[in-house]
Amino acid sequence: MTTHDTPAAGELAPLLEPLKALANPVRLQVLQWLREPEEHFPVNPAVTDPRAVGVCVSHIQAKTGLAQSTVSAYMAVLERAGLVRSTRVGKWTHYRRDEEHITWLIEELGRSVGDVHVAQLLAS
Repeated sequence: MTTHDTPAAGELAPLLEPLKALANPVRLQVLQWLREPEEHFPVNPAVTDPRAVGVCVSHIQAKTGLAQSTVSAYMAVLERAGLVRSTRVGKWTHYRRDEEHITWLIEELGRSVGDVHVAQLLAS
């Protein structure tokens, strides 16, 4: 007879939303692009600083080639998961990575799962 130790839902809850968000290849790609926004998106320092304020959702939409509603939904998932933060600038929403939360997630995964290469995945 085999017994299974099922982790309490509360123990895993903080990891589940970020992992679900990262399971989508487009959301993962956007998070990777936002790591080096100057390399992947048009930058106009007179309007915003992509590191401090973020990248306009219209630029993310243009780069992905997806519908605006799809990109907005994807960014909302990333924000709920704590992987990005949004800032309103006029009528536009800008997104940037939440590096503090991403660092916490990587450390927590290391403690919970063991030595995994999640850090390399998120950092690339």
